[in-house]
Amino acid sequence: MRKLVIVAFWAAMSVAVIALVTLPISLRTQLIAGLFVLSVMMILKSISAEGIWRLISLAFGTAIVMRYVYWRTTSTLPPVNQLEDFIPGLLLYLAEMYSVMMLAISLFVVALPLPAKPSRAKEQREKWDDLPTVDVFIPTYNEDSDLLAKTIAASVSMDYPADKFKVWLLDDGGSVQKRNSAKITDAHAAEARYVELKKLAEDLGATYITRERNEHAKAGNLNNALEHSTGDLIAVFDADHAPARDFLLETVGYFAEEDKLFLVQTPHFFLNPDPLERNLQTFEKMPSENEMFYGIIQRGLDKWNASFFCGSAAVLSRKALAETDGFSGISITEDCETALALHGKGWKSIYIDKPLIAGLQPATFASFIGQRSRWAQGMMQILRYRFPPLKRGLSLPQRLCYMSSTLFWLFPFPRAIFLVAPLFYLFFDLEIFTASGGEFMAYTLTYMVVNLIMQNYLYGAFRWPWISELYEYVQTVHLLPAVISVILHPSKPTFKVTAKDESISTSRLSEISTPFFIVFAVLVVAVFVTIYRVYTEPFKADVTLVVGGWNLLNLIMAGAALGVVSERGERQITRRIKVSRRCEFQFGDNWLPGTIEDVSVYGVRIVLYGHEASTAKVNDLSGVRFKTYFDQQPHILPMNIRNVQTLGETTAIGCLFAPQEPLHQKLISDLVFADSSQWTQFQLSRRGNPGLLKGSVRFFGLALFQTYRGLVYLARSARPAKPVAKAAR
Repeated sequence: MRKLVIVAFWAAMSVAVIALVTLPISLRTQLIAGLFVLSVMMILKSISAEGIWRLISLAFGTAIVMRYVYWRTTSTLPPVNQLEDFIPGLLLYLAEMYSVMMLAISLFVVALPLPAKPSRAKEQREKWDDLPTVDVFIPTYNEDSDLLAKTIAASVSMDYPADKFKVWLLDDGGSVQKRNSAKITDAHAAEARYVELKKLAEDLGATYITRERNEHAKAGNLNNALEHSTGDLIAVFDADHAPARDFLLETVGYFAEEDKLFLVQTPHFFLNPDPLERNLQTFEKMPSENEMFYGIIQRGLDKWNASFFCGSAAVLSRKALAETDGFSGISITEDCETALALHGKGWKSIYIDKPLIAGLQPATFASFIGQRSRWAQGMMQILRYRFPPLKRGLSLPQRLCYMSSTLFWLFPFPRAIFLVAPLFYLFFDLEIFTASGGEFMAYTLTYMVVNLIMQNYLYGAFRWPWISELYEYVQTVHLLPAVISVILHPSKPTFKVTAKDESISTSRLSEISTPFFIVFAVLVVAVFVTIYRVYTEPFKADVTLVVGGWNLLNLIMAGAALGVVSERGERQITRRIKVSRRCEFQFGDNWLPGTIEDVSVYGVRIVLYGHEASTAKVNDLSGVRFKTYFDQQPHILPMNIRNVQTLGETTAIGCLFAPQEPLHQKLISDLVFADSSQWTQFQLSRRGNPGLLKGSVRFFGLALFQTYRGLVYLARSARPAKPVAKAAR
């Protein structure tokens, strides 16, 4: 009876909503209703952005969206017999409906995400003798030994019973196939890598393993290690993902509580900015792109038991993997594919919203696009080969969650259509959207503002206004052909390792920047066409101004993108993290007490009281002595002095690490990676919801400056190179 009442209630509510959405009202009434809803949403947001008020506000917004969809469907499509208008008009309509569909799925996924889970480390230390055995996998292909040394050192130093975890370096760059390559230079390089990394692993306390042939890329590499290991659980870290000491203690305990648990996933935290953050200089000021996914979306997926494996920073059950014959390798995104297969078999997943690893992002825009192309193509392969809506064993919420994760990567299609749609009218006078200026204000504009408010409600502290649009725009230009390619040839894409440990020494335009300047130039021409048509066709001025405003918004986005593809030269590959750790600095034969104030994977800044060390010479070999977390004993880490600065009563010494033995790599990892709380503090320092108005003003100001900067870079690149003077004979 209770179920019948609930069904009847929701049926009545659905009928009422449909009646309101389809109710014929005047244009003026629609505008007033839209403004009223906007006002109510803003008031509710000022009261509270969480709980029941959040749901009420989102419900009001959904009503406006549905009203727009009904009007857009029944009143704005061009006549079918006018194909030159109807075909592009239909494409625009489908692009909008895709956006509405993704908004609806997002509302379902993240309307009420699960709260962050409490720390488990202390609880697990009390169960020290009962903890499960763990194999730690670090797959690698072409990463250099210095990068791998830091990840291995951090992994072997994790706080866990030494006899219950084993670290494995899975090297696909030194396979038998590689070492026997027909090309002698490749074979020699693979042999040298094999010898070097095998010794590195042994020196640091890890086990080196390779295989005969490089089959099935990363998934094949992981599966080969599964065959040679026996641990109850499998922890996976990418080659550049170094774990904090408490990683295992924060994750393994969940497996004892849930027998059908196959995955505990943690966020990916990055020490360096992505190309957009670096070139726009927003890394310390604004939440990173990945924080929206790991801070909100994964928590929303977790609510529906749909949090998925992200390739690294995770622990998996060996027993669960046995049911799928290991990691899936049909697509080039083996992580999500593996999670989908295990969710379909009734296994469960958990997400922990606490950064427990620190890694590196692609530094150049070209590498960034290469990484995102692989993600997009992999998700399209999953959509093609696994098709989540019909995947046996998934619940309805899980199907919706996986559709959200896969369908998202179709965004290049609607983004491209939204970019060119105004040009159909401005350049060719095609009427692909049948509406007056007044109707646009009453329906479309209110829908757009409501959409922005709803996004701000859902992601406000993690994603500021217009930033998602910018990320999608800069990817669209190059991801569109990649997505089309995988749709036409789903088996064609192959796994490619993303370059991470890169640096840009001089400022320059990205090698793939040309399309962005072409698009910008076309949109500028469209602005002048808008002005011309307003004066020559005053009877169409209202529509022309609306379409011109749309084009202007695209131009602002395109201008901001010019800054993204204008690569800033930078000395530092990674940012320094603020710490406060007592130490002793070696000055001659003396050891001076001091404090380590900030640290990176390459060096430290030490502050000493007094001026005794102010005469220290640059490039001199020195050392820092500090007590480590892994054995609570003092150790000395050699360093080269890079700069000396007197600050009032103190002296600041900047140093570069000079590791000379395996222990020194462990000391560096202890300084940089051991304490996960510093990463959480850094993330929290960037968060905060600026609000829709302030955030929009800030973005438009940023876009204006980046347009100027991008054009300056273009002008510099167009200058002829100075001729090199010939040597006198």
